[in-house]
Amino acid sequence: MSDSTTHTTRPKHLHEIPKRLDDVWQWWRDLMPVSQQWAYFDHSAVAPLSDPAAQTLRRFTDMASTSGDVHWLDWSAKVETLRTLTAELICCESEEVALVPNTTAGINFVANGYPWQDGDNVVLPEGEFPSNRFPWLNLADRGVSVKTVPRRDGRAEVDDLIAAVDEHTKIIAVSWVGYASGFRIELDRLVREAHDRGVLVFLDAIQGLGIYPLDLRSCDVDFLSADGHKWLLGPEGAGVAVIRRRHLNTLRCENVGWASVRNAHLFSGATFDLRDDAGRFETGSANMPGLMAFASSLEMFVEVGRIHGPDAIGERVLERAHRLREMISERGGKLLFDNEPFSKHGSGIVTFEVPGESPADFRSRGLENGVVVSCRGGGVRASVHVYNDDTDLKKLADLIPR
Repeated sequence: MSDSTTHTTRPKHLHEIPKRLDDVWQWWRDLMPVSQQWAYFDHSAVAPLSDPAAQTLRRFTDMASTSGDVHWLDWSAKVETLRTLTAELICCESEEVALVPNTTAGINFVANGYPWQDGDNVVLPEGEFPSNRFPWLNLADRGVSVKTVPRRDGRAEVDDLIAAVDEHTKIIAVSWVGYASGFRIELDRLVREAHDRGVLVFLDAIQGLGIYPLDLRSCDVDFLSADGHKWLLGPEGAGVAVIRRRHLNTLRCENVGWASVRNAHLFSGATFDLRDDAGRFETGSANMPGLMAFASSLEMFVEVGRIHGPDAIGERVLERAHRLREMISERGGKLLFDNEPFSKHGSGIVTFEVPGESPADFRSRGLENGVVVSCRGGGVRASVHVYNDDTDLKKLADLIPR
């Protein structure tokens, strides 16, 4: 008996991707059960599971409860597709991809593994999510300082980050998209100018991976990490990190285990010989159902990119977000961040104020009316995905009193 979720079987939903781009978004919406009950705008916090991810989890629990580990090799093969799909998505080698429990784990690979010298520093923008601040601040007892660069109305400007670089700067650590402002940094230029100065770039990619195109052959980011539970519509506890091959031996593995070495499954005869790929950072048993489910969801993104091009998903998200911004303004809401030019710096994150109402009260009223948002950046944060249709947008906008 074989596992129907293995990489040898192309999921049925992937056979059904429409050839007309305008039809893709309804197809996608049909694969989001949440849309039957909610106008969901909280993808930048925790996203609802896509149906492919949910189906994979259900199949796993059914088989694990009735057959134990009989299908373990099939499950492992499905997990490995997550590595290859990630490599295809961002144009890197699959050997550069590590499977991680969360974004923070990938950040700590770099922060703890880099060969720091007393007096070195890291540059990062102010207002980064704690996962991209605390690991760097934790290096103080190793003589490493953090240079925090002020944002301009929520914008992390490349010129400001580069201006903070000095002869002791080793890494610039930055979020691709600001979790509160939604500002998307000019990544190509940041990487190019950092490398011109001998500085590496770590990218917290969780608010952008899978949505906006990233080709690591031309945009030569050194390290990145991201969970799958936000925009990629997977479960919590499953993510990916990328360590470029040229840096593999630069980073020390602070944590190692049975899965870190070559011939890892030869338990009694295993020797301490680290793998020659990013998998050396995977110390032991993985969150197999979570990683499998993440892979099932990521297949949707990769396949749409194959058929309709790498820009299709990002352009749809920007169009939806721009329309929501217009509707909020028309109703008298106040947008908190402009992120102009929007095609370059915008994202699916729209943060706004409602006159006379606190963000928390607006969020509560939204839940009562079938609309899910969050409170960030001093306002209400709505994060718009490709499957959010006009009905969803209107539901949110109508909550704002004229």
